Amino acid sequence: MKKLKNNALISLSLAGIFLLAFLLLTILVKTVDVQAIGPNGSKIGLAALNGAVFNAIGENALFYNITEFLGLLPFAVAGAFAVLGVCQAIKRKSIKKVDLEIYILGAFYVAVIAAYILFEIVEINYRPILVDGALKASYPSTHTMLAVCIMTTAIIELHRLIKNKKALLIAADCLCVAIAAAIVIGRLLSGVHWTTDIIAGLLLSGALISLYCFAIALAKEKIAKKANKETDND
Repeated sequence: MKKLKNNALISLSLAGIFLLAFLLLTILVKTVDVQAIGPNGSKIGLAALNGAVFNAIGENALFYNITEFLGLLPFAVAGAFAVLGVCQAIKRKSIKKVDLEIYILGAFYVAVIAAYILFEIVEINYRPILVDGALKASYPSTHTMLAVCIMTTAIIELHRLIKNKKALLIAADCLCVAIAAAIVIGRLLSGVHWTTDIIAGLLLSGALISLYCFAIALAKEKIAKKANKETDND
């Protein structure tokens, strides 16, 4: 029980640290070294850093197309877990008997989608290139956020669901990490995001994943308390 409480505290602390770092970076991007180095005179903060990386990498349509395709995979993974929840409800003949972790994962997906929509509406800065001839919101990289959030929680859930199959888990871990890494690195190399967009996506992902781990730790603590109570009653 004490270990579960410690895990919850650590996860909550990490969420706060990641969120604070994300907010600090956002402030820096809006206030420090702001220059009109983007298309159509659009401005970006930390311009020396962002400009130097973009000029070194440039624009790459191949990497953009690859990440657009790979970006569909996290949605497929999320859909698979949704189907799992539905199957559990049907098999157990009650939505109340669906694993609590699946409900938490569903709530996590809602939070991730909410963050995605928020930063499509709130335009912190624009992309370093025009997309279909227009300026598009760039901060944070939502592809990065979606990939890291969904693939990381997929690893956590698979370790809970799959027992005594070490080789399968190792293969699944490698696949999930490879997909997330390919999307994150690919978005940077494609030239459709500033460096700070990618970093912000990683920081926001860290905050959201830490909150997910916090919720999971609380759920396990609740289950442990219930089990202990039933044991005492016996």
